[in-house]
Amino acid sequence: MNSAPPPRQSPLHHLHEQAGASFTDFAGWLMPVRYSSDLAEHHAVRTAAGIFDISHMAEISVTGPDAAAFLDHALAGLISAVPVGKAKYSLILEESGGILDDLIVYHLTQGAYFVVANAGNRDVVVSALQDRSAGFDVEVDDLTDSIVLIAVQGPRSREIVADVLDVPGLDELKYYAATEGTFGTAPDSSADVIVARTGYTGEDGYELYVDVPDAAALWQALVEAGASRGLVPAGLASRDTLRLEAGMPLYGHELGLDTLPEQAGLGRVANLTKDFVGKHGIEAGPAEGARVLVGLVSEGKRAGRAGYEVYSGDQVVGVITSGALSPTLGYPIAMAYVDKQYSEPGATLDIDVRGSRVAASVVQLPFYKREA
Repeated sequence: MNSAPPPRQSPLHHLHEQAGASFTDFAGWLMPVRYSSDLAEHHAVRTAAGIFDISHMAEISVTGPDAAAFLDHALAGLISAVPVGKAKYSLILEESGGILDDLIVYHLTQGAYFVVANAGNRDVVVSALQDRSAGFDVEVDDLTDSIVLIAVQGPRSREIVADVLDVPGLDELKYYAATEGTFGTAPDSSADVIVARTGYTGEDGYELYVDVPDAAALWQALVEAGASRGLVPAGLASRDTLRLEAGMPLYGHELGLDTLPEQAGLGRVANLTKDFVGKHGIEAGPAEGARVLVGLVSEGKRAGRAGYEVYSGDQVVGVITSGALSPTLGYPIAMAYVDKQYSEPGATLDIDVRGSRVAASVVQLPFYKREA
């Protein structure tokens, strides 16, 4: 009988151990779940800055003369319209329109794109892209094992990144844009870093892509530069409550093969002016009675959790996909799929929390939005 392989470790694992991290197996990777407390790390990102190791994410290079046309075919978004230096959130669908994964695509240079997928879907996305590349003059390369992804998120993230990296035009870098920077001062020892103004927390921040040999030094330099600015290492637990407050979906919770983009509020991501895998499924639309994603808020401290049922009277009308007591807002929040007739903001429902009913109201997502 074959046993499951042990979880993979990030190239930064030893630094997390030194920092006192607790770990969890996430999508086959042993990743930090927290260093101090979930609340402290969450509040640090909202008020100052947090640094995350998200090396478990998958990075895929797409290059060649047909790269833009290929990505237009393979993904739901119009990638050919993304200028060099910009990024776009997109989806990769199966023929039925169900969601294989949600992605970010960076247009780095002419004919060169960088696709970032979720850890648990790495093999699925790489295989789908390679299969769909037939007939296109492109190369699809899985770079995950050679790249470390570090996220610096929070209102003080820019000054921390600027203190450590040489990034021409950093102050002018717009949201969902990317550029190149360098780490280190000596010409023969400086490292190239892709600096992207993206993130998964609802705060301003940066995602830094660096080769494995240079990652530990970069992490340590960022931690040192951020120490006097309130930066703390942050784990997956705070990352989850941050993204939930920001109304950002998580694959396997809000997104999946049985979900069409329209149900998840992502119908705008698909560009129906072009042909792509999954277009016909989207045009056919969700099945009659298909549930839609909503936000729910309630009073008190008892939060609905993934899998808890949602009621209208005695009738089950939905299920929670993600939920928590919001550290920022101070009350319970949740995302849930509910029957469409109960999805309008202001609708009142009940969540079954361990056998007790907790009143909840439907609200528009996101729950939290940072001040510009």
